[in-house]
Amino acid sequence: MANNVVIILNSILDQRKKITEEDISDSDFFELFTFEQLLKDFDLSDDEIVEGKTGGGDDGGIDGFFILLNSDLLLEGVNPNEIKKNPIIDLFIIQSKGSTSFSEDVFEKLLMTTSDIFDLTKDIDKLKNFYNSSVTEKADLFRKTYVDLASKHSILKVHFYYATKGDTNKINKKIKNKANTLKEKSSIFLPSSSIDVNFFGARELLDLSRKEKSYTLTLNFIQNYLSKGANDYVVLSNLIDYYDFVTDESGNLRNYIFESNVRDYQGDIAVNKDIQNTLISEKDLDFCWLNNGITILASKVSVTSKQMVLDDVQIVNGLQTTRCIYDYFREKKGSDDSKRDNSILMKIIVTDLKNAVARDKIIKATNFQTRIPDASLRATDSIQRDIEDYFKRHEWYYDRRKNYYKNLGNPMARIISIPYLSQAIMAIISKKPHIARGRPSSLIKKDVDYAKVFDVNCNPHLYLLCAQIMKKIEGLLRKNLDTFKLPEKTNFRFHISMIIVMYLTINKDYTIDDLSNIKVDDITVDMVDRATTHVLELANEFIEGKGGTLDRAAKRKDFLDQIIEKLDI
Repeated sequence: MANNVVIILNSILDQRKKITEEDISDSDFFELFTFEQLLKDFDLSDDEIVEGKTGGGDDGGIDGFFILLNSDLLLEGVNPNEIKKNPIIDLFIIQSKGSTSFSEDVFEKLLMTTSDIFDLTKDIDKLKNFYNSSVTEKADLFRKTYVDLASKHSILKVHFYYATKGDTNKINKKIKNKANTLKEKSSIFLPSSSIDVNFFGARELLDLSRKEKSYTLTLNFIQNYLSKGANDYVVLSNLIDYYDFVTDESGNLRNYIFESNVRDYQGDIAVNKDIQNTLISEKDLDFCWLNNGITILASKVSVTSKQMVLDDVQIVNGLQTTRCIYDYFREKKGSDDSKRDNSILMKIIVTDLKNAVARDKIIKATNFQTRIPDASLRATDSIQRDIEDYFKRHEWYYDRRKNYYKNLGNPMARIISIPYLSQAIMAIISKKPHIARGRPSSLIKKDVDYAKVFDVNCNPHLYLLCAQIMKKIEGLLRKNLDTFKLPEKTNFRFHISMIIVMYLTINKDYTIDDLSNIKVDDITVDMVDRATTHVLELANEFIEGKGGTLDRAAKRKDFLDQIIEKLDI
């Protein structure tokens, strides 16, 4: 029976690998597959999943290293002043092997590695002698986040996941003892944290691969009003029922139902403080009289008695209110609380969610009620829709709505996210690969930065070209250049892409016209090998002279200047 499960799992892996159109080894694909399945509840994009990969040489037994803050993947340091009290830090350390058994060696390595990572007295810079830069960079980010948010009374949850194609019912007792030892020793360095160790075999991975997010949700309500001549509703619901509606079985916020929201949670801004104070202090008035309510889009609504069943739920206005309610009841649920009898007003609009234009009109209309930066609406900007349409005509897919094309089954190799395209533009058009590497999640956060990256006067061909150049170079680095380690490729892929363009245009100061005439097919393995060797030789010299690590060098302007100055074209 166990062999049958492995055969079925391997069949699924083969099918999915073909669909991705990525030229990737079976072992690397299995790692990415397990990351996706184990973190499925957080709805990470393909780029985010790849970003967490640390496996390769000197990885210390860690194939995947993911830090999530309040269920969102963390790629950069946080400003503690922007984080409200009791934030949740989830650290996932994943070991993924395509073998059909589990091994003690995995825990031997993890015991040593976590003793280095979790011991805050050990200098991160000294650890670079033992671990690759992907591991040390993420370890450094974890430490800083853990320390910086200590004053906020953060809740730390550490998850060790060990995945193979083996049978979890046949795990040796010695291996389980090693797992318990890892848990106990980690708790010494991270007191008051929650630590768990979990095994996933072929059966568990197969079950996870078949698990789909429920976009059909049930909402209990008190009263509802059906709009005249339309299948739209105004609903009054109990606060605790609304909390249950937006929360999954594990008590996590259903982030995927906010993908069409124009803003992420804004933290302790004035509006949110008012909402929090209303929940905590207001005694005489029902919450619904003091709040504008929630706007929900759904493709279908069925009503029976005092219950609604909604398909393809998307909350397009009310994320701030929802997060405040979620945080409040996360602490209060189970205790006697007067707010249980308070209510919230919801407007539920039934629309075809595939009709992007109609949906975006509703999103904009409902969000113009309050002042928000124009850049917050960028996913619905005309330039973003223009880019999406242009990409699609060339059988590439611009994922301005996170995971939209992934969920449709389009090949991963041809899906380009907004952050990925922003980094490609910054590296290739703006010739600032150090910024592309150093600010992956905040590159277009400010209006002025957004306007520079997404210039309305720019030919959409250039955007597609930048994406294609990056994908071509990444593919060659991954498939043909095994002499270079994963952290080296990850840290300098933007620098390498800029250099390749300089090679192709025979010009260190190439223009937009020069770039427009490039043919992606002209990029060769030898060219990428030459550029990578050039960057890494200078990186090692730079680090030897000024100290630091590969990832820090990759983010520095003076290192970029040195690369260009000594480049021979």
